[in-house]
Amino acid sequence: MSLRLFISSVPINSLFLARTKFVHRASILNFLCAKKSPFVLGKQYIAVSSRNMSSGDKRKSSGSGESPSKKAKVENGASSSSQDGAGSEDFLQQIADRRTGVCESVAGFKFNKKRCRQMSDGGDLKQNCGGILYWMSRDQRVQDNWALLFAQRLALKHKVPLYVCFCLVPKFLDATIRHYGFMLKGLEEVEKELTELDVSFHLLTGHAVDVLPEFVSEKNIGGVVTDFSPLRTPMKWVHDLAGKLPSDVPFVQVDAHNIVPCWEASPKQEYGARTIRNKIHNQLSSYLTEFPPVCKHPHPTKDKPEPTDWAAARASLKVDMTVAEVTWATPGTTGGLRQLESFCKQRLKNFGTDRNNPNKRALSNLSPWIHFGQISVQRCILTVKKYRSKYKESVDAYIEEAIIRRELSDNFCFYNHDKYDSIKGAAAWAQKTLKDHAGDKREYLYSREQLEQAKTHDDLWNAAQIQLNKEGKMHGFLRMYWAKKILEWTESPQVALKEAIYLNDKYSLDGRDPNGYVGCMWSICGIHDQGWAERPVFGKIRFMNYNGCKRKFDVAQFVTKYKAKGFLKK
Repeated sequence: MSLRLFISSVPINSLFLARTKFVHRASILNFLCAKKSPFVLGKQYIAVSSRNMSSGDKRKSSGSGESPSKKAKVENGASSSSQDGAGSEDFLQQIADRRTGVCESVAGFKFNKKRCRQMSDGGDLKQNCGGILYWMSRDQRVQDNWALLFAQRLALKHKVPLYVCFCLVPKFLDATIRHYGFMLKGLEEVEKELTELDVSFHLLTGHAVDVLPEFVSEKNIGGVVTDFSPLRTPMKWVHDLAGKLPSDVPFVQVDAHNIVPCWEASPKQEYGARTIRNKIHNQLSSYLTEFPPVCKHPHPTKDKPEPTDWAAARASLKVDMTVAEVTWATPGTTGGLRQLESFCKQRLKNFGTDRNNPNKRALSNLSPWIHFGQISVQRCILTVKKYRSKYKESVDAYIEEAIIRRELSDNFCFYNHDKYDSIKGAAAWAQKTLKDHAGDKREYLYSREQLEQAKTHDDLWNAAQIQLNKEGKMHGFLRMYWAKKILEWTESPQVALKEAIYLNDKYSLDGRDPNGYVGCMWSICGIHDQGWAERPVFGKIRFMNYNGCKRKFDVAQFVTKYKAKGFLKK
């Protein structure tokens, strides 16, 4: 059966032009729409009981949406325990029930083939293969994962085992033990859940190009599926592996992170939110569906893998161990879904009016789990939409940020992959104005050490940096102010961008992310913005100052919370 038919004819970054071939979409739907079989569902790892399951609400069909009664409840915000104050277990069980209410397994689901693109020449799954491999990378979860669902669909069709591999590299950019610790704890949960579903999990140490080809050969893998990231290093990992896999092993990438796949949302780099918004909204109905479940796999491997030695995995790391792990965020899918629950029940009502006030509890705080792919943005949207009748302004604002702004960031990095963290990636007007004002006198100049230790004259900026250092997060409004002040207090725009990215990637749990790069580029280089009144240092880049913050919120209250102070210029 040909895998060529899975793939869309879409433009591709120059990094892949040498090896990756795109072929026309054809009749892969015939391949995907196999007759549904009575697969036995495994116990959902996050589901604590089935006592709330209503058989009347289940729909055993191959459709991709919910039943009319459920859809009405979603749109109208009908009462449910997630709104009535029931505990986390009920909230998690309801999500599990929604999956099984769609169909028994992905074999009975109308999978949208546009989520996939082929990354190698191999077009056919070889006969009598020993299994299908999902190389997990950006999306580190079991349920609500289109890439894993696609891999299981192939494995079910061919009645072969399903393998999941994660390739642990000892060092990745400026990631520290804060990030690796969060990631490893989430992967430990992934292993437990996959084990319950009779799916074989393997933590491999090393780069994919070095360890996966041997695994593919040893297990007689018939096809490899991976998830999608628009960033340079992960893109290179995919490119390198595509060149090392056997010619008869097709390699498919599935965008499991964005709701509308990045290559489908737009064929080019978009100027801003206003130019991509309609392109995404016009396609949402095709993609914003409920997920089918990853079911208990009926074709387990003969040899069960040894449980992962997570202590040894941690010991193998070569990262900065001085940046402490945070205590406020529980890693893993369950922790992320509980954070989603608390957002919906406690903070969503304030999101529309108070999300730019650092003193108010209004933000979702979901970015760490989304960054590591431990929860799906699509799951967040499906859940938040239930509250639209009660909190329309807040729900609409959250959807704008979670879908449009976030997918705009992936768009920028995907089509600008060699310059998304460089002044050269800015628009011509921004590059010119920054160059024109590069030599302007700065009243304050701070070193990386002074910035990192929050020792500037500005107590608000220091408080924001202290929050970042201690909590691994910074309020979204203050991130803009924080980055713009770095432009004002360093010797050049190039240095400012470098320092902002360094600090964000080192301390923020959601660092090394398209949102982070675009956030720094927006603040310093005017990406997705327009020219403003010209002024020293900033030129036409949007300006923010201390007094403007004072007009928006109680600066003193925030500064006091983090015991920040300003340091006089020496």
